[in-house]
Amino acid sequence: MDQPRREPAIRVLMMPRDTNAHGTIFGGVILSHIDQAGAVAAHRHGCRRVVTVAMEKVVFHAPVQVGDLVSFYTEVERTGRTSITIRVEVSAERRDGEAVKVTGADVTYVNIGADGAPAPFLDPSSSTA
Repeated sequence: MDQPRREPAIRVLMMPRDTNAHGTIFGGVILSHIDQAGAVAAHRHGCRRVVTVAMEKVVFHAPVQVGDLVSFYTEVERTGRTSITIRVEVSAERRDGEAVKVTGADVTYVNIGADGAPAPFLDPSSSTA
């Protein structure tokens, strides 16, 4: 039986504007995309307005190069009443087709209401319809 193909939360083509003095992509650019991908996953799980409260231990295993197609895969690690932690795994597809694991992080978000205070979110997996 074939397993379903895992789809990334976001996929980004790395461009020259994001390079450092060594010709590779700035780590901060990758961190920004990790944050965005995690927020996409949080929204898909019932959060409407989130703020990032933590990004745990990011270790870069390989550089990202101009022209790489970088995929950000997400998975829910934990949910609370107002918070959600998303695991984000990052891989790069080189121009020659080689796939390389770049990094990963656990990102915790808090759902906030219109008043800016933490607010409960509806976890779609726990709905009772």
